Amino acid sequence: MKKWPLIILVVAVIGLALAFVIGQLLPNMRTTSSDLEVNITDPALIKQGAYVARTADCVACHTTLDGEAYAGGLPMLTPLGAIYSTNITPDKTTGIGNYSFDDFKNAVKHGVRIDNSALYPAMPYPSYQIMPDDDMAAMYAYFMSDVKAVNQPNQKSELPPVMNWRWPLSYWQAIFAPKRSFTPETDDAVLVRGQYLIEGPGHCGSCHTERGIGFQEVALTNADSEEYLSGAVIDGWRAKSLRGEHRGLGTWNTAELSEFFKTGRTDTTAAFGAMADVVEHSTQYMTDNDLNAMSAYLKTLTPAPNKEVVLPEKKDLTTQKLLDGNYDSRGAILYAEYCQVCHRADGKGVPRIFPALDANSAVYAKNADSVLQITLGGGRMPETPYDRMAFTMPEFTNLADADIAEVVNYVRNSWTNQAPEIGVNDVVKMRAFLAKKPKTATDIAPDLSINAATQGANHE
Repeated sequence: MKKWPLIILVVAVIGLALAFVIGQLLPNMRTTSSDLEVNITDPALIKQGAYVARTADCVACHTTLDGEAYAGGLPMLTPLGAIYSTNITPDKTTGIGNYSFDDFKNAVKHGVRIDNSALYPAMPYPSYQIMPDDDMAAMYAYFMSDVKAVNQPNQKSELPPVMNWRWPLSYWQAIFAPKRSFTPETDDAVLVRGQYLIEGPGHCGSCHTERGIGFQEVALTNADSEEYLSGAVIDGWRAKSLRGEHRGLGTWNTAELSEFFKTGRTDTTAAFGAMADVVEHSTQYMTDNDLNAMSAYLKTLTPAPNKEVVLPEKKDLTTQKLLDGNYDSRGAILYAEYCQVCHRADGKGVPRIFPALDANSAVYAKNADSVLQITLGGGRMPETPYDRMAFTMPEFTNLADADIAEVVNYVRNSWTNQAPEIGVNDVVKMRAFLAKKPKTATDIAPDLSINAATQGANHE
């Protein structure tokens, strides 16, 4: 009997060694070779690659606040510690200057580094897999010839020992990111283009689709499941459902979606948080045809399962009370003191300047994380050339936790809004989260509540 512990130990060691060997070999099954000869000095190919990189939103993740474009270093929080985006400039020492086209393609599409180890799934290669090699070639030419080389070493992850091993990631890839290709849902060319952009380079599912037990997207396509693009929480933001129910895109039309993608706002709402980064670095640069295609495709998605297709009608009893100075709750007093001057007594705000709070699906979402985060942390609209100024929401960290809960509940359930209430503990959790969260450009709120200094956009 005394031999059993030794036998179990030996078997465990052998099993671990075998798993390690297989894990080292699995990436070889994902990589591919191409016969494409890429002329990285071809101006037309470089221009195409610059556009493809915009559709893929590469700059947002691979650039830090006030950092050099594509030089990496942006921290991404995980439950186990931060990981950092890498330098993808053509620097030969710290970037990708020594990558062949196949090296580049295998990293972007298949999640395999030049040293044959697996990339963290923070890189959205499960989505990029469906991108054609011609687009990869164009991006390769752009990065190699038109991006400034920056000598900036990559930062090591803050994951604890064992959890930072690379070889187990190859099993994750085999299970959750198998090789796949693009399968159109229709013969309509506009909808096919929109589906491709949403599902592939736009990698919308990375934020707007729930994650499973292995932190994988529970669906990569609409054909997989109606859970695809049905909303998720990421980086403390509620990435809304992009499907057809009321709290999703049920109240939006195609023109409003295209306008939102292009300018970061409509007459009633504005992009904030991570979506502000997407507009600022990606969608504002896309062609009208591509924006319309994405919008048209999103409007074909049926309502998410088990979600209210239409909310019950509710009469506005709030506006007149505020106009009359009838503050019948602590939330009403706080709203009048801190919010009403911008968002108005009727909760309608000012078109394209101060977003509406009434009938704004970001406000009355079942999950209040976005409202909490922007109330506590502030934020800025994306800069685009389509509006004269980028306006800023100030942070209200000076308010007590109980007061934050009161005013958030008031906003989420006043006028025609209907939403579950939050508690003080939800505010405490969000404060703790924000204390650890790195700042990005669209999180920064300057000293003034309106950033009038920013006129137009600085195009890279």
